[in-house]
Amino acid sequence: MIRHSFLAALAVAGMLAALAPAEAAGSFTVSRPPSVLSTDQQLASYDASGSRSPGFFSFLAHPNRPVAGGMGYGGFQSRSINPAFLPRMVAYAGSQPAGTIVIDTKGRYLYLVLGGGKAKRYGVGVGRPGFQWAGVHTVTRKAEWPSWTPPEAMVVRERKKGHILPDTMKGGPGNPLGARALYLGSTDYRIHGSNEPWTIGQAVSTGCIRMRNEDVIDLYGRVGVGTRVVVM
Repeated sequence: MIRHSFLAALAVAGMLAALAPAEAAGSFTVSRPPSVLSTDQQLASYDASGSRSPGFFSFLAHPNRPVAGGMGYGGFQSRSINPAFLPRMVAYAGSQPAGTIVIDTKGRYLYLVLGGGKAKRYGVGVGRPGFQWAGVHTVTRKAEWPSWTPPEAMVVRERKKGHILPDTMKGGPGNPLGARALYLGSTDYRIHGSNEPWTIGQAVSTGCIRMRNEDVIDLYGRVGVGTRVVVM
């Protein structure tokens, strides 16, 4: 009897050992804050077995839990952006030197001039009517997962609509500045990420230039303080 129980226990242990690598291969652990991917990158809403993968809101509730099949909005988020606003390499025939950021607010594109007649183009969200602007500035500060302090004018404007804004909001996935921010001159304007990636390609902001989080992370790594920014 004891012999049979021992053999049965060994069999169960063997089965668990065989399953462990398969589970580990489809899982990983992430730490807060994550690099939140936009909805057009969320192709794995369901895993290979047909089961739904944990979504972004599930991740927020359990930030240190292993996430099968990757991290993202999963089945909870269906909004996406126009593929025309995804980043790509393009020809550049303008007069700006390599290293310059050029923002075409009408076309809703940001160009990082690379030289040699080439630029990397990213889709952006721009200021809505009444908040449009143009000019030349330099990047005076860079921040990862920046905190957000609403400008006084915005606080007053939103209060009139019955909305009470926080004095400040710590950086993280729920922060409207997203994963990275590039501060422009001494203005209140920034090039920053967004927790609303589906608004890329639209005129919806109060003057800031917003990007997908993965795109602003890429741009952030390519430019430094002192970079010239031309907004047209």
